[in-house]
Amino acid sequence: MSLPFRYQPSRGFFASHFCDTSKGTCRIGRRHWLLALAGVVAAWPSPGRAQPRPAATIGVLVIGAPGWDRFWRVFRESMRDIGYVEGQSVRYEFRSDEGQSSRLPELAQELVRLKVDVIVTWYTPPAQAAKRATGDIPIVMALAGNPVETGLVASLDHPGGNVTGMAGAAAELSRKTVELTRELLPSAHRFVALANAADPFSKPFVEYIREGGVATRTVIDAKMIRDATELEASFDQMAKDRPDAIIVQPSLPRRKVAELAMIHRIPAVSVIHGFVEEGGLMTYAPAEVEIYRRAAAIVDKILKGAKPSELPVEQPTKFELLINMRTAKALGLTIPPPLLVRADVVLD
Repeated sequence: MSLPFRYQPSRGFFASHFCDTSKGTCRIGRRHWLLALAGVVAAWPSPGRAQPRPAATIGVLVIGAPGWDRFWRVFRESMRDIGYVEGQSVRYEFRSDEGQSSRLPELAQELVRLKVDVIVTWYTPPAQAAKRATGDIPIVMALAGNPVETGLVASLDHPGGNVTGMAGAAAELSRKTVELTRELLPSAHRFVALANAADPFSKPFVEYIREGGVATRTVIDAKMIRDATELEASFDQMAKDRPDAIIVQPSLPRRKVAELAMIHRIPAVSVIHGFVEEGGLMTYAPAEVEIYRRAAAIVDKILKGAKPSELPVEQPTKFELLINMRTAKALGLTIPPPLLVRADVVLD
């Protein structure tokens, strides 16, 4: 069987292969029709055929404080566990202020210019820098102080805007830290809250510790550190004032603080894991691995279409008590046995 039809120039496959241009007609046999249809079907995209998705680009912004490497390692491992393959389905743009918080606005703007799909931040200052840089790109806090009081979100349940993620249980954590320090040092009656003035969370940090002081009848003095160069002078003054202990805000240079506390023989505690590893005496802190894994899960939800404004800010549910026995011995302290029994980690 053959089918005649009128030739029209420049009509692609049929015209170029089966038409007689001198007569202005085309005669196409059954075999030609089958071959042509097979070519069309093969070229037509199949509805069931998976189309490759472009790799998601995740911007990461951290402060250069000890512990950022643990966050970075756990977060990437968690993304791999979810199914993201680095270099294929995801790529990262990592930025650190390297201890210079004044660089955060510039680094945040750089990530915005790169048009990343999500910005993940570690600690409050990077989260605030990212929020100031963009109101469109989703921002996931891997860990931040009270994001309501620092203006990052409207509320934990309904964050609104483009920011969500993980928040520290700031008030409860600070009060519990004061209680545990009193248990560690039964005769103590005066603590110093050593705060990082450059961190927007410093004000709530001091307020929560003072609430813990009221509950335990402990005097809390606040000392604001505006620059790392002020630490030595601050410790020289504390060596004269002789507080019973200091509670250290995590965003301060923890290793330096732990070293100075040891030199001046002042017990120092904090609310983040790394402080004990750096030589601090005690830490009561959220389980970091759980927090960073949850942050990765939130990023996954956003990459799959969820809106940050509709994802409640989560809080840690697991906390750990860590004690550095080497530091305790160096300070001549005896840790009460009940406290040792309750400790999740004891560094000997």
